[in-house]
Amino acid sequence: MTAMTLTDAPTPAEAVGPLMRGIAVLREISDAGGRTSLSDLVRTTGLARSTVDRIAATFARMGYLRLDSHSAALTPRLMELGNAYLAGLQLPRLLGPLTEQLAEELDESVSLAVPDGDGVRFVHQTTRRRAMSLTFRIGDLLPAERTAPGPLFAAGWSEQEWVRWRERRAADPEDRGFPAVPPRTATDGGPGLEERVARAGKQGWALDDQLIEPGLIALAVPVHSPDGQVVCAVSAVSHTSRHSVGSLRQSLLPRVRKAVAAMERELRQARPAPSAPPAGLAAWTTASKQELGAEFVESLARGLTVLTAFGEGRPELSLTAVAEATGLARATARRALITLEHLGYVASRDRTFRLTPQVLALGCAPLSRTTLPDIATPHLAALVQTVHDSASLAVLTGDDIQYTARVATGRIMSVNITIGTRFPAYAASMGRVLLADLPPKDRAAWLASTELRALTPHTVTAPAELATLLDRAGQEGHALVDEELEEGLRSIAVPVRDRAGRAVAAVNVAMHSSRRTAAQCLTEVLPELRATAARIEADLHVAGRFTHIPSA
Repeated sequence: MTAMTLTDAPTPAEAVGPLMRGIAVLREISDAGGRTSLSDLVRTTGLARSTVDRIAATFARMGYLRLDSHSAALTPRLMELGNAYLAGLQLPRLLGPLTEQLAEELDESVSLAVPDGDGVRFVHQTTRRRAMSLTFRIGDLLPAERTAPGPLFAAGWSEQEWVRWRERRAADPEDRGFPAVPPRTATDGGPGLEERVARAGKQGWALDDQLIEPGLIALAVPVHSPDGQVVCAVSAVSHTSRHSVGSLRQSLLPRVRKAVAAMERELRQARPAPSAPPAGLAAWTTASKQELGAEFVESLARGLTVLTAFGEGRPELSLTAVAEATGLARATARRALITLEHLGYVASRDRTFRLTPQVLALGCAPLSRTTLPDIATPHLAALVQTVHDSASLAVLTGDDIQYTARVATGRIMSVNITIGTRFPAYAASMGRVLLADLPPKDRAAWLASTELRALTPHTVTAPAELATLLDRAGQEGHALVDEELEEGLRSIAVPVRDRAGRAVAAVNVAMHSSRRTAAQCLTEVLPELRATAARIEADLHVAGRFTHIPSA
């Protein structure tokens, strides 16, 4: 038992067995770091291989798993489940910008954490780039007694909750049930949780003095809702090479308290989020069942779809609202909610339901470290299988593009480029679509300051002509460069845009000029290239809704 949930209670008669088994598979893959073999899933879940295969096929159809030979890997789309909880919670949206300002001011990593049973779960991260990284992932669950936020949350526990915490400590003394936490060591010591709770109650803040692991220290301050309840804690994390516990408190506490005061003002002034309830979320499951037959577990897919009925402006829903949003019959939605509540992913009160932080355990932690190259590579591989030429992803770095992901074709004569390679942006198709996305003033300044050298006899070096080409690339949404970077090399590229519509990268297909004419690139390759970019963007938009996705 990792956190105080309802999983120790008898299974309700109306619980949906396939949904319980499917969630067990997701949890095992998540705890394994996001990827594991199907054979290991059989061993760790105790399910039959045929059952695991059907569950995996269902998740693959939903876009939550990518099956590769005998293994299964979580995909960014799975984060829509955690996003439903985070959107309903609103804390990342409302307090995230203030958290980022605080991290910049302190030059330390800063997190937002919420209570999850007798654990602490992170819902927002703002990290600092250092060789020695001191960060947890969104969705990570830590034992309350080994964290700075834990004593702040435990102050509100009932006697029953304290009993369950002691039972968990006795059953799991090394914290093996917390995948993100190193096991306890013989050097673990210091005040007990009860003493730390009493101290935190008097001080209004709490410390973690190397309780998670040697060298790591943290300071936490509670954030209160307008009605006075502790809704989350702000935690600033450092290392003993940068601070002692005393200097951490002395240096950081006043500034953290000031930021918390601003956060509490934000919560008081926040307006209710607009509610745009989805409709018919589960309608596609019938078609999937008809197409895949026994390989598609419809009750599993519909049960997880219930989680996505919640979201921004919809933190609490009645059974009727869940049924209407999903398109499920009330009886079907009710059984799914009963199952999810039994497992601890949903809580009920006054005939309404809400998601719990435990939803973040469904893949959020491993997927929150996803990079744009991670997202793009499987889609590039599928594109290469279709067009039979190499495909790449690149970002704009100064005056150059830099390759960050690449899938090569198996041809004897192919374009040989490695990840990290840089080329002048003006002479590359990916560079042109990225330059075309710059604001007009920035683009004009770039053209005025950049030396345009002829790399081949075909390279465009006249600033006015290049400006015209960039305008065209911006209007048409693609760029085709023909033997300007290297003789015999032809490539076509389109941008990849983030949730704000900004081009953060570009994808291209490159080939020898003898493979296709320029006209054929437009008719045969461009539609496939655009479809690939759209799939990358769809994953990026889900994965990047509440976490930063590095472009490299």
